[in-house]
Amino acid sequence: MNLPFLKTFGLMLIIASSLVACKTNNTNAVSDTSTTKIDSMNTFEIAKTDEDWRKQLTPEQYAVLRQKGTERPFTGKFEDHYEPGIYTCAACGNELFQSATKFDAGCGWPSFYEALDKTKIIEKLDKSHGMMRMEIMCAKCGGHLGHVFNDGPQDKTGLRYCVNSVSLDFKKKDSTGTK
Repeated sequence: MNLPFLKTFGLMLIIASSLVACKTNNTNAVSDTSTTKIDSMNTFEIAKTDEDWRKQLTPEQYAVLRQKGTERPFTGKFEDHYEPGIYTCAACGNELFQSATKFDAGCGWPSFYEALDKTKIIEKLDKSHGMMRMEIMCAKCGGHLGHVFNDGPQDKTGLRYCVNSVSLDFKKKDSTGTK
């Protein structure tokens, strides 16, 4: 049995499944969800050096938030998490999503049908990996969160914010109903 070949094949299979799970074609790419659009001159409230981000973030967080990576599907700590509270950016604490808008899309990543405040999310057209998708980033620090698609719950917004767990933190709602 060729063990190196099996390891390589397994890795390629995981990568391919990741791309397929969030794949969309041109007709399904979200073009306007009223969030802030980004241009090449955009600056962020929190601007740190690459070295500072590496010191602050775990290697996995850095790979996703700063290098636009993707965590493996069905492995993130928030994929099956449904406690009441607010999901925040793991890099800067910006409040991004309410737990009440989270739903199980079956894609392997936390999915939300609405941002907490659309000015807290920036969208940028992503043409990587031979696909056209709308990338979502934290408007405060520019951290990569994931992508937004128009295949979410039709009785809500019709959107699916597909977010990497590693790019999120969570503020639990306490028993008195406050954060």
